[in-house]
Amino acid sequence: MSTTLTPVEVEQPREVEDVERDRPWIVIVWNDPVNLMTYVTLILQKLFGYNRVKAEKLMLQVHHEGKAVVSSGTREKAEHDVARLHAAGLWATMQQD
Repeated sequence: MSTTLTPVEVEQPREVEDVERDRPWIVIVWNDPVNLMTYVTLILQKLFGYNRVKAEKLMLQVHHEGKAVVSSGTREKAEHDVARLHAAGLWATMQQD
């Protein structure tokens, strides 16, 4: 009696840098003593297309908790979003989630 083995595909282990690349980047807006709450709400609406309710919710999170995540995505998108927030006078940073 002969046995035939069926080939099985084995997934290669992922490299650490592949896993790191898959993790999204987040953009954080920080509370500051300069900008009015209404201005922050307006900027979030203008830059990210959020409706007034969502923008106000994020603004209040910034005001009460000191920060809020306002967007996420690729590193390039996060860099672009941070640059736009800085241009509008808001304090923003990015980090990998």
